[in-house]
Amino acid sequence: MTIELVGTAELNAQSQDFAALYAQVQQFYAHQMRILDAHDTERWAATFTEDAVFETPSLSVPVRARTGLAGYVRAGAERQRRAGSRLDHWIGMLDVRPQPDGVLHTRCSALVYVTPAGGGSKVLHVYVMEDVLLRTRGEWRTAHRRITRDDLA
Repeated sequence: MTIELVGTAELNAQSQDFAALYAQVQQFYAHQMRILDAHDTERWAATFTEDAVFETPSLSVPVRARTGLAGYVRAGAERQRRAGSRLDHWIGMLDVRPQPDGVLHTRCSALVYVTPAGGGSKVLHVYVMEDVLLRTRGEWRTAHRRITRDDLA
């Protein structure tokens, strides 16, 4: 049996390009979740496009635009302060699908865990998060986010 290694240099270049892109997307999500967990609402909303759409199972209608996103996160931060707990987000199992037009479709698991004041952390929710990412002004931004419960995805 003979194995032909045609196009190896091209395959390696594509693999290196994809690896770099994948690392960029991982860094994007790490940054986005860190500022979300810090309740930096305006900076978090700025990681979305101006006309972004955000769908989550906790809301009956999608949140639209950066101003709506900032308001949604601000209200959640206030609820956490009153409850005396902290929410944190962890993203894993990331799948990145580049599209011919330069847009990225991503899908990942999103864990939300809660830490009550003086208590230990526990997983509160497990979600599937699907995004459409666009590159604008040299940075990735979320144009559309659809969050579904893991048991319904």
